[in-house]
Amino acid sequence: MDPILRVPLRSTRRKSKAPRRFRSEFSMDDEDYSPSNSVTSVNSLASLLKEKLQSIPQKIRKKPTDYKLRAFVALMFLAVAFFVGFAYVLYHRQALTKAYFENVRFNEPKRLIRVFNNDDVEILKASLAVGIQGKQKSFPCLPEHRRSDGSECLEWLHNLRFYLKCLPHDPGVDNTTCYSVHWKALKPDVTPNDCFDWSDTKVHWFGAGQSVNLSWPLDTGSIDYTPFITGDMQKSQWGNVLTRYLINSKGAAIIIDEETPLHISVNNGKKEICLKAKYDDFAFANKVTEFPEMKYNICTSRDMKSLHTSIHSHRRAPLWDGLKPADMQTLDSLISEPVWQIAPRFKHELQDETISKYTEDVINLGFLKQGHVLINEFWQNEIGDLTVDTSRFATLNTTVDKLHRRGFKVAFTIQPFISTESKNFAETVQKRLLISERNSDRRIPALTRFKTLASAGVLDITNNRSVPWILDKLQSVIDKYHIDSFYFDLGTAYDMPHYYQCEKRLINPDQYKTIFTSTFEKILNIIGVSSAINLPRPPTFVSLPPFESSWEALELVIPTMLTYGINGFPFTMPGAVGGDIYWPGSEQFLPSAKGAVESNTNTTQDNGIALPERELYMRWLQMATFLPVMKFTHLPSKYNDERVLEMAKNLTLLRQKLVTPLLLKYKREALEEGLPLVRPLWLAADGDAPQLVRDEFAVGDEIVVAPVLRRGHTAREVYLPPGLWQDGIDGSLRKGNRWMHDYKVPTDRVAYFLRKPDDLRF
Repeated sequence: MDPILRVPLRSTRRKSKAPRRFRSEFSMDDEDYSPSNSVTSVNSLASLLKEKLQSIPQKIRKKPTDYKLRAFVALMFLAVAFFVGFAYVLYHRQALTKAYFENVRFNEPKRLIRVFNNDDVEILKASLAVGIQGKQKSFPCLPEHRRSDGSECLEWLHNLRFYLKCLPHDPGVDNTTCYSVHWKALKPDVTPNDCFDWSDTKVHWFGAGQSVNLSWPLDTGSIDYTPFITGDMQKSQWGNVLTRYLINSKGAAIIIDEETPLHISVNNGKKEICLKAKYDDFAFANKVTEFPEMKYNICTSRDMKSLHTSIHSHRRAPLWDGLKPADMQTLDSLISEPVWQIAPRFKHELQDETISKYTEDVINLGFLKQGHVLINEFWQNEIGDLTVDTSRFATLNTTVDKLHRRGFKVAFTIQPFISTESKNFAETVQKRLLISERNSDRRIPALTRFKTLASAGVLDITNNRSVPWILDKLQSVIDKYHIDSFYFDLGTAYDMPHYYQCEKRLINPDQYKTIFTSTFEKILNIIGVSSAINLPRPPTFVSLPPFESSWEALELVIPTMLTYGINGFPFTMPGAVGGDIYWPGSEQFLPSAKGAVESNTNTTQDNGIALPERELYMRWLQMATFLPVMKFTHLPSKYNDERVLEMAKNLTLLRQKLVTPLLLKYKREALEEGLPLVRPLWLAADGDAPQLVRDEFAVGDEIVVAPVLRRGHTAREVYLPPGLWQDGIDGSLRKGNRWMHDYKVPTDRVAYFLRKPDDLRF
């Protein structure tokens, strides 16, 4: 082979003009490689390593610049992706959330509504139509279903129709704005159900009513879905006084329409209050509409106090309008004088002598005013007789005259129940004056149980014939015995016959007591009612439920009183000092003697009944001194203890000189604006006070009362609202807007603080 062909072909390589120092030290180009510049030729291995090591820092200095650039690019990419994603989510959220009437925002797919105040602070959050499964789409209502009043209308097909409207208001009068919500179910198995959440808004809720599981505020307790009707609060039901009104600490309120078949739950698995419209076979058996509807208003204002005052204001129809001088006199006497409740355990224990002896003991005390003597239903032989039992009251005329001369007023307790053992039962059946049973012969009365009665009928107050009948009976008693007034013991909704049917259809069983009270309040002198869902006309006071003689019951008095005041009942009547008396056979909870015998001092008997524990009685009396009405069953003299008697004298003097004038002063404010005489601290301090305080209260906005409510305690925590306060125990001046820890309260003293002008400290 030709030797020339053995030579490898090489491509012509263009020489680099760059200086050699910029070429790679690891280059293997043929032009550079030769035996003369190998690692073993000119340079030694050590010199080559030294050269290589010197070049490494230069490479290291180059790489961080690359990493920084790459990291910056990656970071910018992530930031752009995040902002694009965030904008996408925000856009769709805004696209799905519509603003109604400036301060209402509604996310239709999630059925989530938010209400804001004028400062754009969220004050209410609610999940609507909770019963609808999934994210069903809503559609605008058909033209024939829309309203011409400015309402927004949406419909979830074949399920619910929704109306939202902003109600007109006068900004010159107040800063309250209300929105109307109206749900209409479109088929029988759908129940409108809205839940108001406080886990995000961090608010507290007040109002509605009380039960054994609910206290002050409402969100600290829990109750499953329960018909919103009056009942026995000790049986996990709502109590004896209810209103369809809820208010939260951020200035939002909910007012539910009376025709809504309302069920309410609180903290039922979630931090929320739920409203449900649902018909049933008792509470809401009388259907107002074919399918259940739920109507309520959401009202907002700048703060909690202004909102509450606006809602309960009676400026357009003040409570004093139409009151006679005798009515005002009765109102004043109930505030300034005690109520003496004579309620023995058994009927045979109530006689002429019982009443006469009791009033003599009152006079012998020497320091308590006479007031009203309240005699329970045992003035009759049987409930429903509506005539005096002459076998036990042969000389009642003489007894009543004696009481009048002593300065007492006499009140009889009456009920709308007619015992089957009453002499009037046959007459009321014959004249068809009683409530009948639904889907049955109207001539057959529906029977129920009430207190000691195993069976009784109920007067049908919607029957025009029953009113003249009962008025004739009561007028005979007034004319013959000169009775001053009556107390209406109306029972609760659960005392009505289960399948009740009146001549005129009732929305719910509680409407009965409203009609009964309003029928007679302008005809008879009524000093109190045992149960209510609407405000009775003054001078009628609304009673608290009966409480047992125990420390646990004592702690319930203040939150119950505050709730009733917030509900719009300014004139409330607490139970007897020391607890109410129990009588056997009562279906409604009344206190038993359990816990009464704690020491040798508690074996004292009063007409066969063990007296309340001495310390409990003293602490109860201290608290009652500042309440709108003082009611007694057990007199302080029954303890044969000088300490009890001396404390009672001092408290009586305190009430007469300090408390009564203030109660009479704020009576005017109650008649004008509907504000309660006894108030929570946040209402007395313009909202600037802890809402969770449930063991203090204010008389108007001038006295803060902090009674001791626990056995054996002689100290407690006290919160004073902003301002300057004078200590009622030692007379010292106290700075407000703070907690006082371990404040000492001896057994015979009560902690109270009187508001003083700010410049008094100088």
